Amino acid sequence: MSTDGGGEGTIRVLGIIGAGRVGLVLARLATAAGYRVLVAGSGDPARITATLAAAAPGATAAAASVVARDADAVVLALPLPQHHTLPVEALRGALVIDAMNYWWEVDGLRSDFGDLRTSTSETVQRSLPDSRVVKAFNHMGYRDLDDEARPAGTPGRKAIAIAGDDPAGVAAVMRLVDDLGFDPVLAGPLSAGIMLEPGAEAFGADVDAAELRAMLDRFPTSQRGIVVARARAAPTGTDAAP
Repeated sequence: MSTDGGGEGTIRVLGIIGAGRVGLVLARLATAAGYRVLVAGSGDPARITATLAAAAPGATAAAASVVARDADAVVLALPLPQHHTLPVEALRGALVIDAMNYWWEVDGLRSDFGDLRTSTSETVQRSLPDSRVVKAFNHMGYRDLDDEARPAGTPGRKAIAIAGDDPAGVAAVMRLVDDLGFDPVLAGPLSAGIMLEPGAEAFGADVDAAELRAMLDRFPTSQRGIVVARARAAPTGTDAAP
């Protein structure tokens, strides 16, 4: 983890692990916003150098261990089951931004991801016990991320929700969201990340801050929210999967 970020809570070097569509869009937005950006794909960094040059000029390809070591914050833009491949020791103490989602059609039926008693980001946090995990950038589609970034104060500017337990980490991610062209909306603690997952109204949302806030406020009375509440109220050992 970088220690030259310019002060507590400041992100100057943004790392991204995952060179798929979301990772590349975030790399482009971050470089355009003046961040130094390091991106790790799978395997040899040379494999994504040309892709980065075309999709995110100015971003640098690096190994995941280098990204974890040198970045002030690291975005996880991988398929969710691959979180077990992350360099846990290198991410010790790091601010980790979870932009991943559970797609059972692709990932298979997984009890660890399908258990509604916890959010997928809490599962990621348990696998990275010494990192500070914040949920963000997962609920808006990559095309909307690519098309909708606007300067602060632009009427109708779209919003990105953030969930996390670490106040300094949440504040840093909210500033990052703003810098990348979106209004930040605090969803709550990391457990509130379930309101941003597939099946929730806010998932896929391409709306402004007021409407995103309203979606989050409606979650407890939504069909998904009621199912989640029942799962979390059930005695331990019952089947909490949908």
